[in-house]
Amino acid sequence: MNPIMPGRQTASIEGPFVVFIIGVRINKWLAIRQWFPVLQAMGPMLKELYENRELGFLDGASFISGRGVSIVQYWRSYDQLEHYAHGAKHLSAWQNFNRKSRAGEAVGIYHETYLVENGAYESIYVNMPATGLGRAGELRPIGAGRETSRERTNLADSDGMADTK
Repeated sequence: MNPIMPGRQTASIEGPFVVFIIGVRINKWLAIRQWFPVLQAMGPMLKELYENRELGFLDGASFISGRGVSIVQYWRSYDQLEHYAHGAKHLSAWQNFNRKSRAGEAVGIYHETYLVENGAYESIYVNMPATGLGRAGELRPIGAGRETSRERTNLADSDGMADTK
């Protein structure tokens, strides 16, 4: 377990990165044979990612809700995420899911991908262990020039609108 970082911290990561969210929703609790294999497929893939950081995986966290599990992952680049998605272990799990999920509506799956440009994010952690982007990148104490959300996103001197030039 990561130690608690006292005080106020913010996350820092060099360059652009990708946030990938994937989740499973159990639609029919009694159809265990249809949804349980989908949940089981995630474990080996996550183990592979943590053991092979050169694939571009930076870190991730799992969240359990009333009907399923969601995983937030941080990746170095979209190309690396896409390469992994087309790799043997993931492709096999995806094909297995498709075969089993077509038998009914017992389980659903979703994913969202966000491409984050360098510096186009902000975070704050107060008396927290390294979490989320703070684990994928690094934590730094909040000090002068990083007090507000706008300062942490480098928008302090702008109106927040994208440059259209």
